Amino acid sequence: MSVIDTNQIDLAAPRISEAGVADYVALLKPRVMSLVVFTALVGMLLAPGDFHPVLAVTAMLCIAVGGGAAGALNMWYENDIDALMTRTANRPIPRGRVTRPEALTFGMTLSFFSVVTLGVLVNWIAAALLAFTIFFYVVIYTMWLKRSTAQNIVIGGAAGALPPVVAWAAVTGSLAVEPLLLFAIIFFWTPPHFWALALFRNDDYARAGVPMLPVVAGPDHTRLQILLYTVVLVAVAAAPWPLGYFDAVYGIASLALGGWMLVLAIRVYRHRSGSAALRATRNLFKFSILYLFALFSILLIEVVAKAVWQLFA
Repeated sequence: MSVIDTNQIDLAAPRISEAGVADYVALLKPRVMSLVVFTALVGMLLAPGDFHPVLAVTAMLCIAVGGGAAGALNMWYENDIDALMTRTANRPIPRGRVTRPEALTFGMTLSFFSVVTLGVLVNWIAAALLAFTIFFYVVIYTMWLKRSTAQNIVIGGAAGALPPVVAWAAVTGSLAVEPLLLFAIIFFWTPPHFWALALFRNDDYARAGVPMLPVVAGPDHTRLQILLYTVVLVAVAAAPWPLGYFDAVYGIASLALGGWMLVLAIRVYRHRSGSAALRATRNLFKFSILYLFALFSILLIEVVAKAVWQLFA
């Protein structure tokens, strides 16, 4: 009678997943998703016409789930990079909590259902835009740009800028200047935001072999690019006011917020080494998040205020 090798049985046995709900939530990149949802909400509320509340909630859920699906697929593909970087080493796949096939299945399933649900229940133009957003983030940015060019964040930023456009299309079934202005603001915000992060996480990116701008062109060139993109961002963000799309409250606030963003970018450009340089880049990174949130919050408050005024007028 042959002796059964229990070690071989253990190795051959299928791996039992250790993932819990929290691990699958982490795959969705909830912090990124919250920004996606918020900017999409502003795009939806700015859109003209009546939109049934049930359809509005459905559209927002689809956009949120689609954004989360893109995050899960990003983690599925980038598990090798994530394992090498301090900032991402604790994500579910590098930790061994979720396997790559599980993450792939999870991301693909959510992608499919978010796009199809949006198309069937709302409209197919918005669904097509959501599908393109997921495709652009996963295939164009994650699989191609991020590992091949220092312009990865610049071009790839289009994916993060599309949610307000998707939300507008969900309401109207079409496109217009207003959502494209929101797209432009997020698009030009992305490089200074992520390059500030890349400056103080430069060693992480270098160790993982990711060609971020500081790794490829050096910190000083990155500081110059941050400053130049911030100047463009301030101008683009203020442009809707003189063009007549957003009112003076937004315009003045955008100039005030943009002015401080520019001050912080100048400090990043001026401080090249030591604790002052690290502090400057961290301050710019943190404020850039507040900047975008505040800018879109002003638009949201204006929309709500106008709706209340019309209700009681």
